[in-house]
Amino acid sequence: MVALSPRQPAMLERMSKVLDLTVLELIVTVVVVVGLIVATALITARQGRRSLRQRLQALASRLGSDAPRKESPDLEEVLVHLERATDRATEAVAEASSEAIRLRRALDALPQAVLVTDERGETVFRNSKAVALIGSRHGDALAAQAVEELIAATPPGASDERVLELYGPPRRTLVVRAESIDNGQRALGLIAVIEDVSERRRLEDVRRDFVANVSHELKTPMGAVGLLAETLLSENEPQIAQRLAHRIYTEAFRISRVIDDLLDLSRIENEESPPREPVLINLVMAEAAERVREAANQLQIEVSLEEPNPPVVVLGDRRQLTSAVYNLLENAVKFSPQFSRVTCIGRAEEEEVAVVVEDHGIGIPSRDLERIFERFYRVDAGRSRSTGGTGLGLAIVWHVAANHRGSVQVESREGEGSTFTLRLPRQLRTDV
Repeated sequence: MVALSPRQPAMLERMSKVLDLTVLELIVTVVVVVGLIVATALITARQGRRSLRQRLQALASRLGSDAPRKESPDLEEVLVHLERATDRATEAVAEASSEAIRLRRALDALPQAVLVTDERGETVFRNSKAVALIGSRHGDALAAQAVEELIAATPPGASDERVLELYGPPRRTLVVRAESIDNGQRALGLIAVIEDVSERRRLEDVRRDFVANVSHELKTPMGAVGLLAETLLSENEPQIAQRLAHRIYTEAFRISRVIDDLLDLSRIENEESPPREPVLINLVMAEAAERVREAANQLQIEVSLEEPNPPVVVLGDRRQLTSAVYNLLENAVKFSPQFSRVTCIGRAEEEEVAVVVEDHGIGIPSRDLERIFERFYRVDAGRSRSTGGTGLGLAIVWHVAANHRGSVQVESREGEGSTFTLRLPRQLRTDV
């Protein structure tokens, strides 16, 4: 056992106090450090939440929401406003999508082809007509080239138009219009509209030819009648007077035929849905052949009739059907050589009856086949004058076929003859 000196207990006591003080200071230091760390973390988290609130609040404002006006709104409150803004934005997108679909459907329904480009000239939209015309694999290369050239040549804020003739077949006329579009501040692109005006041009030509031809058809015989009547007044020779009177009668009959055919065509055009009753096509063919027989006999042309056996029934207007077959036979007789034959054949098919009129006359040039069913259209004006007729017969045939949901086709070789085929829906019963 070691004995302590009188000073040692005091020293140990002071050392103990020093150690106690050091530990306390260490504990305090640790507590302070931990407190600082916790405080820093809390401050950082609070700043992060505030930043998050501010960002969410700004996002809600950008979406059009009535975001909270407080400087430091509650996070839950900001989220509620953001959800509302998201719902409204979703509804707006859905509505815009519906509007875009409606606009596309409306543009697809247009008869014109529509193409839209952006400010760089890149195509951003084509309706279905534009896709079929210039956007598909089988599109029209000339039309596509014309549209591209027009778009490239149209400056911002301007418009341009071009007429494009496509010689086919079939021959077509396209009008291409281009106009720039903007929002009042800058150019947004260009819209091009391609319209096929071929049918409109054709109808304008038909109307112009009709007016010119009907004026000529009426003016020529009227002038002849006036001149002949004036000559007849001063003529004392009975034989000459008789010839002049016969010429007056002939010209008057010609005028009457023109007027009758015009009235007949007008009536047939107006009767788009004529009275329908069961009609034997055999009787229609026989009546038409009988009406043309006298003219054929004068030219010594044989009219051969081959009626369908058993008899065939169609639903329609007997007067119109007889007029159609008669005009086909008359046309064949007029343009057939003397001592030749015109054949009218009736054939029963599955759902149709075909009335075929064949001749071995002068035929029709291929360039005229598309227009022979137009009113007053003449393949050769000179030979038409010599054979007579009004130029309305084939137009009447075409309208009768259309009124009866049928069709009429022609095959012809110049110098060899022509074959016209009138097709009509059958009525599958014979109880007439």
